[in-house]
Amino acid sequence: MKKNIFPIIIFVYLSTALSCNKENESKPNTDPITTLTYPIVDTDVQTFFNSTSVISAPKEGDAFYGQDATYQGFQPSYTDNGDGTITDKVTGLMWQKDMGQQITYSQAQTLAKSMTLGGHTDWRVASLKELYSLILFTGQVNGETAIKNFINEDYFVQPLGNTALGEREIDAQTWSSTKYVGLTFNTNETVFGVNFVDGRIKGYSIYKGIEENKKYFRMVRGNTLYGVNNFVDNNDGTISDLATGLMWQKADDGTPRDWQGALGYAESLSLAGYSDWRLPNIKELQSIVDYTRCPSVSNSAAINPMFVTTSISDPDGNPGQYPYFWSGTTHQDGVNPSIPAAYIAFGEAQGKMNGILMDVHGAGSQRSDPKSGNMADYPQFKGPQGDVRYVYNYTRCVRTISK
Repeated sequence: MKKNIFPIIIFVYLSTALSCNKENESKPNTDPITTLTYPIVDTDVQTFFNSTSVISAPKEGDAFYGQDATYQGFQPSYTDNGDGTITDKVTGLMWQKDMGQQITYSQAQTLAKSMTLGGHTDWRVASLKELYSLILFTGQVNGETAIKNFINEDYFVQPLGNTALGEREIDAQTWSSTKYVGLTFNTNETVFGVNFVDGRIKGYSIYKGIEENKKYFRMVRGNTLYGVNNFVDNNDGTISDLATGLMWQKADDGTPRDWQGALGYAESLSLAGYSDWRLPNIKELQSIVDYTRCPSVSNSAAINPMFVTTSISDPDGNPGQYPYFWSGTTHQDGVNPSIPAAYIAFGEAQGKMNGILMDVHGAGSQRSDPKSGNMADYPQFKGPQGDVRYVYNYTRCVRTISK
């Protein structure tokens, strides 16, 4: 059973006209009431994993205790308004149910301004942090083949790639409004998107050759403060985010670990008088990414500069890169769903193609690594973009601010 990590406090919706249809409501949120402007919706993960398989729930002190399924945050909870819109009862955001056809980035900006769906005229292209609030890690993919999508399909229409046209099933990415401040593949202007079919964040090039690229867009309205952090340095080695209700370890300890090691480190950490630290789930970890920063532009990690992040050399030995950071969330990719765990690249999300190491997906991407292996065997490179796999990634711990 998950530990409930959020208290029940009063919620203030920042948008009016969020209509409800009682007959179409999902299971009630166990913690639906919050004053937080940026509440993190739980991943919905209830299953426990070790490095290679599903396991029964570990007890405190056991190996693999403290992973995503150990802790319960704000549970996903939606209302179908019966007019083509879906209300997220945790975030206060209202969403377009059906995305329609793929369009270009510039067309999406125009479409959002002209939309009157549900009688509302204040639609916008969702930011990456808004869009990522919808992801659920109960999804599963097997390479290029969809098994279960990473979004609640009882409420949201999620297409697959058209294999009849030569696409892969995973070629159904949803773009956000968040542009990457750097370049991918050395020259490409890039926009971040969420792939709700394969469970990743990557940057995608705005242009495909000389033509504008096309992706899906899910428009949003309401809670204009969602995704905006409110960091406070507590001057004791911790940083609080008053928007999410989470407290963070200010500086990572500079030690790469496999996934089991990261879980153990987080569970045993005592810092600033607190002993209830944990490894963040992937949605909590993504909440502290600063998408206005990246190594090639700000000479820093993609995180607010009040945090301290270890600098590393890339696989070619070049200095000035920053690590991938583990989450407690298993990313079910493969026939055996339990091998990789999700991470956020706070430095460039690098890959090696044709022998050339480059930033292929953008700082702030979410991918996944195997949970264990011989450190001497890594880094390795995998997939069509030759994603760098370190396996021994870094750790930044989190705890819930109690009221």
